[in-house]
Amino acid sequence: MAGKRDWLDAGIGILAEDGAPALTLERLTDRLNLTKGSFYHHFKGMAGYKTDLLAYYESEHTGRFVENAERAGEAAGARLERLMELVLESKDASDDLENAVRAWALQDGEVRALQERVDRLRVDYLRELVGGLGAADRERGPLARLFYLLLVGAQQVVPPVPGGELREIYTLALRLAPREDGRTP
Repeated sequence: MAGKRDWLDAGIGILAEDGAPALTLERLTDRLNLTKGSFYHHFKGMAGYKTDLLAYYESEHTGRFVENAERAGEAAGARLERLMELVLESKDASDDLENAVRAWALQDGEVRALQERVDRLRVDYLRELVGGLGAADRERGPLARLFYLLLVGAQQVVPPVPGGELREIYTLALRLAPREDGRTP
């Protein structure tokens, strides 16, 4: 019998491959080669599944990244570098998922609320990190949004910007970021 995480992983895969319209009970059971009864053992219908899937997406694609970056130490530079590595390591694989969730958010209020929360959490964490690098108070919010928008934009263009190119862009942006003392890093 598949566990709850198996069902959620299957949903993430379907969502990334074919978008929210493909996220059906039939598609899930086919993917896992299991029965509907197994699904209902873990979830209260598709509405409950969607809620759990969105929470899982937030946890795995935001919370896990922040937790892993925090393990890099107290220095903001080390945490930012670790976060960048984590994002770039998963970027190519996660582009389709991120785009699918954003597209779904345009059609569904629950998903939109999740996307707004995820975007806010991500930018807030970046704001904390760039503040620790010595960015001027007035620059922290815009700089955090700039770093985040670089990622989102890199996912949205066709074809998406590869991780190696995005690394070069981030390195340049970090080099140009102003600090409290007026110098650039």
